[in-house]
Amino acid sequence: MDGDSLKCCRKKPHKIWKEDNVEWSEEQEASARSKVQENSSQLLPQDKQEEYEVNAKKYWDDFYKIHENGFFKDRHWLFTEFPELAPNRNSSQNGDSVHGFSDTEKSKNEGLGSCKNGHCSLETRTESQLNLIKSPRGGHTEELAAQKDSELSQSDGHYPGSAASYRILEVGCGAGNTVFPILQTNNDPGLFVYCCDFSTTAVNLVQKNAEYDSSRCFVFVHDLCNEKSPFPMPEESLDIVILIFVLSAVLPEKMQCIVTRLSRLLKPGGMILLRDYGRYDLAQLRFKKGQCLSDNFYVRGDGTRVYFFTQDELDHLFTTAGLEKIQNLVDRRLQVNRGKQMTMYRVWIQCKYCKPTTLQP
Repeated sequence: MDGDSLKCCRKKPHKIWKEDNVEWSEEQEASARSKVQENSSQLLPQDKQEEYEVNAKKYWDDFYKIHENGFFKDRHWLFTEFPELAPNRNSSQNGDSVHGFSDTEKSKNEGLGSCKNGHCSLETRTESQLNLIKSPRGGHTEELAAQKDSELSQSDGHYPGSAASYRILEVGCGAGNTVFPILQTNNDPGLFVYCCDFSTTAVNLVQKNAEYDSSRCFVFVHDLCNEKSPFPMPEESLDIVILIFVLSAVLPEKMQCIVTRLSRLLKPGGMILLRDYGRYDLAQLRFKKGQCLSDNFYVRGDGTRVYFFTQDELDHLFTTAGLEKIQNLVDRRLQVNRGKQMTMYRVWIQCKYCKPTTLQP
């Protein structure tokens, strides 16, 4: 960044200066690689790692009890990046470029420069998990009852959104920062949106939101890591599945099973839309020794976890699940917090993968 740009930044404090599609020098990438080698040189003991897995729901519930719907801003940029979510659904099949985010995406804590306990604003969404049960106090009996009800409703052809002509599922909906912009922007009478989250607290926030309309939306608690945890809709019934900063919160060894499960829900021609952390993102470089769980997988100060992907890793997950690539690109951004004079390099990966309309030979 040149001196004139910095002078410009100083004239307007508390703003975020951004530059898209930034190329990294060899020295910069080598420095990032060195930082990751250093902060991953000391792994957490296995018993501590198991504790974070067992208590994962508690950590996300605590996160939403503290922040409620105030940490993440509504993602109106989704309709630029993913036109499949807009009313006319005119999607670009080449996926060559990534556009800038709307200013409405900024965090309340000085926008893109705010980080707390390893959460950097505009980076995370919640993990996607737990059961299709209404009550947070429900045990295994209620979970089995919910599964039975789901199976019965699907067997007779009736389920939430069964009359809809276009169905979207967001996994890891958090407080609804993706779902509500979709419902507000897309007035297609045939649209029905499902959304789920690991956190019962997050699901309750969505249900209590004044914008929640049960005639157009159905929110539920779900554990993606549990293969027996039911979905309210049958297989091959969805047009779109959304994963926004979600897959990174799951144990790496469970990711393939999750992507495969979700791919079964897609109609032929349906798509998974993903945006998540890329390797050497600012958030990864900020971790200290003792926070690494395994290669490129870390635990934040609040107990939630995050993985940093490469394009090849994501491509392998989706193609192994039988999906075809439409888009898989790295979005590198330079951001300068004008108030704090902080320079930040963000790295995200954006993907679109489609279920074939014909069976593969």
